[in-house]
Amino acid sequence: MPDSRRQFLAKTSLGLLGAAVSLNGEAQEPSQLPPGAPPAFGTGPAVGPEVSSATFAEAEKLARVQLTPAARAQAAASWRVNMAPLMERRTGPRNVALEPALAPFSRYESVLPGQHPAAQRDRFIRTISDPGPLPTNDADIAFAPVTKLSRWIEQRKLTSERLTHIYLNRIEQFDSELRSVITLTRDLALALAKKADAEIAAGQYRGPLHGIPWGAKDLLDTAGIPTTYGAEPFRNRVPTQDAVVVQRLHDAGAVLIAKLSLGALALNDVWFGGQTMNPWLPEEGASGSSAGPGAATAAGLVGFSIGSETGGSIVSPSMRCGITGLRPTYGRVARTGAMTLCWSLDKLGPMTRYVEDAILVLQAISGPDAGDVSSVASHLDFDSDAPLKGLRVGYFPNWMKQPPATDVDRSALETIRQLGMHPVEVFLPDWPYGTLNINLFSEAAASFEELTLTHGVDQLKMQTNDAWPNLFRQARFLSAVDFVQNDRFRRKVCQEMARIFSDVDLLLVPSLRDEMLTISNNTGHPSLTLRAGFVEVSQARSDWAPDPQHPLPKFSPPRRAPHGVTLIGRLFEEGTVCRAGMALERAFNVASYHPPGF
Repeated sequence: MPDSRRQFLAKTSLGLLGAAVSLNGEAQEPSQLPPGAPPAFGTGPAVGPEVSSATFAEAEKLARVQLTPAARAQAAASWRVNMAPLMERRTGPRNVALEPALAPFSRYESVLPGQHPAAQRDRFIRTISDPGPLPTNDADIAFAPVTKLSRWIEQRKLTSERLTHIYLNRIEQFDSELRSVITLTRDLALALAKKADAEIAAGQYRGPLHGIPWGAKDLLDTAGIPTTYGAEPFRNRVPTQDAVVVQRLHDAGAVLIAKLSLGALALNDVWFGGQTMNPWLPEEGASGSSAGPGAATAAGLVGFSIGSETGGSIVSPSMRCGITGLRPTYGRVARTGAMTLCWSLDKLGPMTRYVEDAILVLQAISGPDAGDVSSVASHLDFDSDAPLKGLRVGYFPNWMKQPPATDVDRSALETIRQLGMHPVEVFLPDWPYGTLNINLFSEAAASFEELTLTHGVDQLKMQTNDAWPNLFRQARFLSAVDFVQNDRFRRKVCQEMARIFSDVDLLLVPSLRDEMLTISNNTGHPSLTLRAGFVEVSQARSDWAPDPQHPLPKFSPPRRAPHGVTLIGRLFEEGTVCRAGMALERAFNVASYHPPGF
């Protein structure tokens, strides 16, 4: 066909299509079609605002695609009958509200096909040791490991009521500086503590968390107690039911003492009450979004806390505040009653001062629930005395030579050798792992769609380029095709991690290595961050992008701050991760140091 004829037909077709679309939105009714005519795309009424080729030319810049002039004209002419009607769920006369607890139909599983382990009974063997005499100093009691606190309470050398008063007094003394508590649950805590003491006196000991005061990141629902998400639009929100994790800790006899701060809607460390600060360096933020759990646990304001992670929110504050953070395998801990940021990434986990404390808490909160369609039954195998010799620990050689790795990270690798474990060099393809954040931004924007479209996000304190309000708005222009392709890429990355874990039992990584934070959160692997030493810091650190108008404080001479390393484990093998972590913790011998002044 000659080019001139092709051009004529193309122009004529576009003209006819444009005419068909612009006939006052009229479409052929089904009754006008001959019998047996199937439905076709683009035959309904035109809806929505008019668009033009110029509209598409500008939108192409956002999506980074390029159409020909003819394709652009065709897309513009047919948009109002082909694609605009797809927005009816949200903008049309038959719009449908989506309840906050409604999860997507597609369900993410961290275990690849063929990898599901056979069902087994849990094996949980905690350390058996004499906790020693009860300290005479309240601060020493407050900073003691849960493993010791629980033994003292079990032996009735310490009452839950006394321990609760110790933590309440410390919150009153120190939290004005840290801003880690959003809501103090004093009356509930004292009632639960008295109940725990009465049960223990009657021989009804529930286990190692019985009578232990704890703090909940304020995205876990608590019946009759505000759950604010750290965000201005939700500061008066009061749920009627407890989150499943809260209920499980109540069942274990733990004492809820405070709802702890989080960066608004689970981003970084600024909430409606201000910025939560790091007890080790009060001039800098605690990091987020589990900022309150990180600061309160490090400062000895709670026995332990529960945080959440989507892309680093347990690892980062644990690292900066010098505590232990255990991010469980995706699906191990039911998230029913927790704020949803990202259905396929959110995880709830313990934040403690010692490694064994974290696995004690994990045992209490593990298990599926019908309200979380991604939660699964899982096996927990933990024996504190099982040998470590021969465990293969993978590490990335180049990562150990580059920031953010420090001498503390490199020394940890040598400690691995000294403990009889075998370091093994491992490698990942040089892929654009940052693109996996399409999942995070798309799902988060969907979770808070109504808040964004009604301009509720305009109330949030942080309105910077890297804060949620701007990211939620921008995410509306991400491509659905790219979302699906990214999901396929995510499976490819899962396969690479499965390949690595066929050769090693654990990975040792710099805690804040961006690629591994992104990869392991998307693949669902468990991680344990623990203090390994100290570094010299000459400037305060921040989660936020640098702002030349507001430079961060500098320290001269440099200040001493804790530094942690991270172990990544096979899916659902938190027991192995924590056994190795306990051995490293003993070898590092730095977990017992407290922030100065606390």
